[in-house]
Order: sequence, then C-alpha cells, then structure tokens
Amino acid sequence: MSEPAVTSSGPALDVAAIRQDFPILRQSMNGHRLAYLDNAASTQRPSVVIDAISTYYSRDHANVHRGVHTLSQRATDAQEAAREIVRQFIGAADRREIIFTRGTTDSVNLVAGTLGQSIGPGDEILITHMEHHSNIVPWQMLCERTGARLVVAPIDSRGELLMGDFLERLGPRTRLVSIVHVSNALGTVLPVEQLAAEAKRRGIPVLIDGAQAVAHTRIDVRALGCDFYAFSGHKMYGPTGIGVLYGRLDRLERLPPYQGGGEMILSVSFEKTEWNELPYKFEAGTPHIAGIVGLGAAITYLESLDMNAVASHESLVLDYGRRALEAIDGLTLVGTAKHKAGVLSFVVDGIHSHDLGTVLDHQGVAVRTGHHCAMPLMSFLGLSGTARASLAVYNDRDDIDQLVEAIRIAIKLLGR
Repeated sequence: MSEPAVTSSGPALDVAAIRQDFPILRQSMNGHRLAYLDNAASTQRPSVVIDAISTYYSRDHANVHRGVHTLSQRATDAQEAAREIVRQFIGAADRREIIFTRGTTDSVNLVAGTLGQSIGPGDEILITHMEHHSNIVPWQMLCERTGARLVVAPIDSRGELLMGDFLERLGPRTRLVSIVHVSNALGTVLPVEQLAAEAKRRGIPVLIDGAQAVAHTRIDVRALGCDFYAFSGHKMYGPTGIGVLYGRLDRLERLPPYQGGGEMILSVSFEKTEWNELPYKFEAGTPHIAGIVGLGAAITYLESLDMNAVASHESLVLDYGRRALEAIDGLTLVGTAKHKAGVLSFVVDGIHSHDLGTVLDHQGVAVRTGHHCAMPLMSFLGLSGTARASLAVYNDRDDIDQLVEAIRIAIKLLGR
C-alpha cells in the first residue's frame, strides 16, 4: 500500500502499552493527564530510541569511514545498518539511493541545489497550493536565481487537489513536479501515485514531500513511481536533525554534489577533486551519526507495531475525533477532503487560535496553532491560522475526549 489507509479494519493495537513505551507521556501537564496532539510538528520518542542513542554515545561513538580502530568501525557499522533499515522500510532498490540529510527541508534544498543547476529561464516547477513552506521557498529561490517560473496547482475549499487543473499545468516547460504526500495543515492525502504516473508519462521527474506520511502508512517508493522522496526523523518517533532523501539511482548518478568537504570526495588536489561514490557524494562532512542510529531504532520500533495496524488505528481515532469536533457548536473543521490522514484542523467562532491553544494547554492538551508553515494555504482559506490536533500511534479516544472537554472550557472562558 502506498497511500495512508482510510480503512477502519485491521489488527488492533494495545495503545495503553504503547504509551508506556514513551517516557514523556507518563507525566502530567498543568495538573492533567498529558494529551499530546502536536505530532505533525514533532512526535515523541520511545525508550528504545532514547536507549539506542545513549548506547551509541556511551559505547560506540567515533567518526565513521575514517578510522581503522574498533570504535570507528562500530560507528560505521551502526550507521550503515541504519541505512539498510531505511532502504527496506521505504522499498528502495539499492542502499546507494538513501541519502542522510538534516531533515525534509534539507532534502528538498538538496534537490533544488543540484537538479536546479539544469533549470533555466522559462522553465517551470509545479507544486500545489497546500505545500509546506519547505516545498515552496527553495523553489522560489531557484526561480529567482535562474529565471524559471513557479507554477501552483489549485485546490478547492475542502482541501482537495483539482486534478484537471494540475494536469493542465503539466506543460512542455515543466522541469520538476514537487508535491506533498499528506498536507501537514489539512491532512489531505494526495493521489501521489497517480500524479507521479502522469508526470512520468511526460518525462518529468517527481519529488514527494513524505514528512507527514512515513510514520502513518507503509511506503513503497518504487510503487509510487517517484524520483525523489523526502522525510524527517523527528516526525516518525526518531531524533531531530536527521532526515532522508531517497533518490532513484540513475537520477542521483547524474546530479552534481550539493556541498563540498570531507567524506564526499575520493581524492583532492589543488587542481582537481574526484567525487566519492553514492551515497557519500551527497553526505559532506561528519554526519549526525547518533541521529542516524536513532532513526534506525525508530523505524524498527514502528515496524514492530505493524504499519497496517498503525494506519488502521489512527484512522479509527481520526474518525472518532472528526465526529466529536463536529458536534461542538461554533467549531468548524478546516480540511474535509475525502482521503485524510490524522490531522484535525479547526477554528472556533470568536476565539483566536493562539488563545484557544493556551487554554487547551492549561487542560493538559498540546495542539499546534497558527499558520503551520502554510501561509499561502491559509490565505486561500481566508484564515490567519487554525488550531491543529494531529495524531500518532499513542493517541486514543481518551485524548480526543480530553481535547473536546478542553475546547468546551475555552468556549465558556473566551467565547464572545
């Protein structure tokens, strides 16, 4: 399966046991049980991830690929074992297709900085109206440098991509399609496999921002048919500051390096530098080794839960949350696409989202408020921002019930 599940069938998860895997969830917040619903911004970490990082630092730390001593070889083995875990997790054909980056933003900038060298005046880059800033700004910067043009495919008021308009914008000057898999602000699941197929029929490469998808469903990059797929560790129970760019091998082989320095070279003289083989050509300098180890542990943890079970569980909680929020007078859900992942964005009449978020925090409920790094989308919707509750594997109906009660308290306190 290559898109987040919307079915409610599947094996059940023991959420109470899963919550015990996450030390941070055991604390109270402002005198209340912690209902952490800010997972689209950053998920929490299970003990196995924290322990893996601690073990690396206390037992195995050294620089990688640069030493013959035992610690260096242990660190190298741990990093490359994690690369193989990532490869298998997303269905890549070759470990050389897995590039470690600082996160999704860094991954998108890597493509913009390398593939972008072949883009010139009059060329076009196609995105959608629901992109995160990290999939807008790098392309704007590229267009300013090269004279290319950023083309935006529109959406409707439900947060659905207008497919006909998207296809109309796939033109002879389109040099890249860069699209989100799941909208961080609305939860809309784009039909990325279909979109990629349409682009590929025209010979156009495709990058998918998978930051909001990889923790919630099984991903197969070959089935998706994309050329690049980007995601971040901290949105899938792993460390901050680590991410992945998958790139199809033939694409990566043709691209120039992104940054210069150590590790990405085979030989250096003052006259000429010879680049290293993949994937190291794109991994200049000392990597975030502990983060890579932690990412591998996070993926192993996720797979132990069964990704189909994860998707099914989150779909059930999403549906329960949607119905519960719809029952609150004065609350409007924002983003009602037919195919959605675990994001519930909403506004409450007469209450600013920041004020709402503050009251919810006093009730132990953590949500995100504001524009969610999607200001063009908010402008299209005519909103300054929303409150956003976003789900993870450790969320359940109790979290939704606590959210609903906190919203009702906020309405009593702040309602106009």
